[in-house]
Amino acid sequence: MKFAYTRLVTTEVAKLSAFYRQLLRAEPVGEGDYVEFRPGGAILALVSNRAAEAMHGGVWPGGANRSAILEFVVDDVDAERARLDPFVRQWLQEPKDMPWGNRSMLLCDPDGNPINVFSTGA
Repeated sequence: MKFAYTRLVTTEVAKLSAFYRQLLRAEPVGEGDYVEFRPGGAILALVSNRAAEAMHGGVWPGGANRSAILEFVVDDVDAERARLDPFVRQWLQEPKDMPWGNRSMLLCDPDGNPINVFSTGA
């Protein structure tokens, strides 16, 4: 089995897409109820709850994630903190050095999905 991508269900694809466009400095592919970002080989997909319900049935409430953390590696966490400050509304952790050598900060996207931005100590 090969991990393919992460798909976030949201009530506001356009709003979340605008956020990830700034965060990832990448252009989305697609429009309307479904878009994808492909930064560095990974895929992050955004889908409307309406489209998820139509495709899969059931109820798919957007913005309900409280257990998965999206992880993005960067060269300089502190530089990214300064760059992201104008559009990030919720910070969970300011940049700090972790015991295993990474430097890390945590923030939330507009739906409340937690995001870890880190650099490795190597």
